[in-house]
Amino acid sequence: MEFPLRVPRFVTGALGSAALVLSSFGVVTTAAGSAAADPCGFYETGSDAFYNHCTSDGSNVIIKVEVAWQADYERCVGPGKSWLGSAGKIQGASYTGRTC
Repeated sequence: MEFPLRVPRFVTGALGSAALVLSSFGVVTTAAGSAAADPCGFYETGSDAFYNHCTSDGSNVIIKVEVAWQADYERCVGPGKSWLGSAGKIQGASYTGRTC
């Protein structure tokens, strides 16, 4: 005799929520087209660091760039990909919540 597997309700709810979130990302990625090649926000290749400002309104935003062994700085970037420097030098970059 086999017993049915019982999964607690909170687990199935969490899995459903995760599936909804992941499917939402899939829709955004599909709509963005080249977003898979250049992800939104900070990313690195083997040798370079970039910030990709994904926007549909053409806005410019201020990002904080985190630099190894130097002072961090802020920079205004427009839509699309901006080169920040060497991946060995740039530790990260994030949107400050302000436009420029």
